[in-house]
Amino acid sequence: MDLTTLTAISPIDGRYRNKAIGLANSFSELALIKYRLIVEVRWFQHLSNVTELKELPCLKESDHDFLNTLIENFSEQSGAEVKSIELKTNHDVKAVEYYLKEKISDIATLSPFREFIHFACTSEDINNLAYALMLKDGISHVIEPNLNKLVGQLTKLATSLAEVSMLSRTHGQAASPTTMGKEIANTVARLQKSSVAISKVEYLGKMNGAVGNYNAHIVAYPNLDWQKITEEFISSLGLNKNAYTTQIEPHDYMAELFHLVSRTNTILIDFCRDIWQYISLGYFKQITIADEVGSSTMPHKVNPIDFENAEGNLGLANAVLNHLSGELPISRMQRDLTDSTTLRNIGVGLAYTLIAFESLFKGLAKLEINEAILDRDLNENWEVLAEPIQTVMRKHGLDNSYERLKSFTRGKSISKETLQDFIKSLELPDEVKSRLLKLTPKNYIGNADLQANDLRKMREKF
Repeated sequence: MDLTTLTAISPIDGRYRNKAIGLANSFSELALIKYRLIVEVRWFQHLSNVTELKELPCLKESDHDFLNTLIENFSEQSGAEVKSIELKTNHDVKAVEYYLKEKISDIATLSPFREFIHFACTSEDINNLAYALMLKDGISHVIEPNLNKLVGQLTKLATSLAEVSMLSRTHGQAASPTTMGKEIANTVARLQKSSVAISKVEYLGKMNGAVGNYNAHIVAYPNLDWQKITEEFISSLGLNKNAYTTQIEPHDYMAELFHLVSRTNTILIDFCRDIWQYISLGYFKQITIADEVGSSTMPHKVNPIDFENAEGNLGLANAVLNHLSGELPISRMQRDLTDSTTLRNIGVGLAYTLIAFESLFKGLAKLEINEAILDRDLNENWEVLAEPIQTVMRKHGLDNSYERLKSFTRGKSISKETLQDFIKSLELPDEVKSRLLKLTPKNYIGNADLQANDLRKMREKF
């Protein structure tokens, strides 16, 4: 059976392939092979520039051009060649080394120095840098832009609804009013902080040999400053050196990154559930699409499927990302293969995240505020004004302010007239009474509208 979107076991490569395709350039098997090739080529080139390394002369410009072309023209066919070598070696990193040696075997100026490919390297030297490059590219080119797009979309929605009053709910019960824009602004503010934290993660790497001590390097060239040479190499890749490692780079930065993405996803799960509730309450309508079906038997239904889909995929993403965060920083002494096995699933966790983002883009675009329902709820809950009334009573020294309002309103539905009669009966200055009488559930929103509108300033700050 050929692999297609219909025959794929994973929905990432099946049903959701078109939503996750943006990550293929970073996290596919082909991408991993290419990143390994990049590290092998760049290490060979870097060593050729070490003047004290007499056995490997400085490469000619044409040699560098040829090596660069191997990277630039790397294709599915190239990847297939590497995989065919792996069938013999049963070792994926060694297969890349042999592939590269084979490619330069007919180049007269390179072939004599082919043993300097993979020089003093353990497989993990190549792998840890390949995965660091993979992660940095995938996060910066796909995840971060899509997260920023989502924050922008939510910011626009929040500011457009900044002054649309709504009944808040605490414990699911009617609480002090706010605005829909402020509710969404809360999510935006959390996402902005999370986005900044993701962007500040340092991607680390090591190039220090089998157990992290430059053992082979020093035996071969005892007078070279291998710490400096490898630090310069790692920096040339756009990564930061981790000076203290075992055979493996300990993956702490990865755990930090995956925790951050997972926390971002958790914020969005919270948001999805709230929006789902608002749709259920009728606060939002969903713009209908002509040929879309809500229920196979109930023709009237417009289900909040985009937010449900997002929530489900965010949960799957977190299951993978949290496992990666917990598993990767732990090894049995120097290492075992649990990290290698687990690392292959980075793309899975991030793919589910990206799929969820795509569902959110779609769902948010279909939302339409229903102010009539919002106003109805507000007008049916005048008792929420008990909070400001008892607070003003406290200010003016009226005894048992809270207790009086509790007795008057708790568990009761209070009409406008009943509440205003209560206000009129209070021993308060006339101007204070007048101000309280002007309060309505709709205008009792504090500075919620200002906070929502301030989001643009916050975006500029971040």
